[in-house]
Amino acid sequence: MFALGLEATAQKSKEGYSAIKLQQIDRFIEKEIQEKQIPGASVLLIRKGEVVYNKAFGYADIENKRLMKTDDIFRIASQTKAITSVAAMMLWEEGKFLLDDPVSKYVPAFQAPKVMTGFNPKDSSYKTRPATGEITIRNLLTHTSGLIYQLPYMGDPELAAIYQKAGIPAILGAPGTTTREQMEKLSKLPLLHDPGTAFTYGLSTDLLGYLVELWSGQNLETFFRERIFRPLEMNDTYFNLPPDKTARLISIYQPTANGKLMKAEVVFDGAPGNYPAIKHTYLSGGGGLSSTTSDYAKFLQMLLHKGSFKGGQLMSPATVSLMLTNQLTEKVGTSPLPAMPENFQFGLGFALETERNDYLQPLRKGSFSWEGAAATYFWVDPQEELIALFYTQEFATPKWSYYQQMFRVLTYQALVNR
Repeated sequence: MFALGLEATAQKSKEGYSAIKLQQIDRFIEKEIQEKQIPGASVLLIRKGEVVYNKAFGYADIENKRLMKTDDIFRIASQTKAITSVAAMMLWEEGKFLLDDPVSKYVPAFQAPKVMTGFNPKDSSYKTRPATGEITIRNLLTHTSGLIYQLPYMGDPELAAIYQKAGIPAILGAPGTTTREQMEKLSKLPLLHDPGTAFTYGLSTDLLGYLVELWSGQNLETFFRERIFRPLEMNDTYFNLPPDKTARLISIYQPTANGKLMKAEVVFDGAPGNYPAIKHTYLSGGGGLSSTTSDYAKFLQMLLHKGSFKGGQLMSPATVSLMLTNQLTEKVGTSPLPAMPENFQFGLGFALETERNDYLQPLRKGSFSWEGAAATYFWVDPQEELIALFYTQEFATPKWSYYQQMFRVLTYQALVNR
């Protein structure tokens, strides 16, 4: 087990890491802060159960000069997807569904889906044909359902326009609505492609979250708290932040045309920047959570240890192994928006490092990862027994891919006993 709470102080070499080489991470982040590319960051590295690096840099709020702390709360956006995927697989273990069940078995409105074949930009009208098959639960877990996001830069612009016209949410949902209401609307709209034929990032995990509610008889907030957060001692992870923790929610920024950072007053779906502190009823299984690096590391530790945490077993090792097995056959393509790396591999909720794509980055085979659109990122490397998290908080930064790549490089260059 690892104990968190290490502050930003000089550390001796431990668990195969060079303290001197880890300072490369310090210099990289400090440079980005000095150049006003990011407001601040929080970085946590755990190897072989021991914290080897846990530092906070820069500001949680620039205007008020509030310094970033290692226990500050971040909007983790799409990192929510991994938790929702685990929740679904916990219920799969209980026999609530089979992976290749059609979604319509549980939400009849999704029966007989249609695929868009034509689009009129003048009025967003469209033509369709019957899909070659129904959406399955496996399709939701692997983002091969044909559902997209309604943000044009994250999905097909034409289908995104249809979603927008219908009022379908992108990530957080409309105020005052519920997941059930939005998923019923979504069921009436066309798919981008036949289910199972391409990886297309979108609302698949929001629909999966709704299914978790149906299978469990609990809303997502309650299920997560009772079945995942409480057993894993994740005491700072929420859809709706309680009032006594809102002061730890950091501000979110966005780049401006003149190269500066501006506080983002409005983010996904037109939601206010402080949306985690505002009570809402749309519980987005695809993007609604806020958390800390240490909380999320506990979730990742459970997966690294094949479902176990402090003597408890949340999931079977066989289930974790299945989730971390590539599900995208050579017949499955990838959508152009957002672009995925060549030979992209994906399991049931996680991007994977496999024999097929191991040449692209320093992660070792068997590693799994994902990110959040508010600029949070994690990966787990089982061969190195490594958990790595890099969190900043920036909306629509063009440098996000660069930050992820550089963090990977600087983390592995500091290892001295590979």
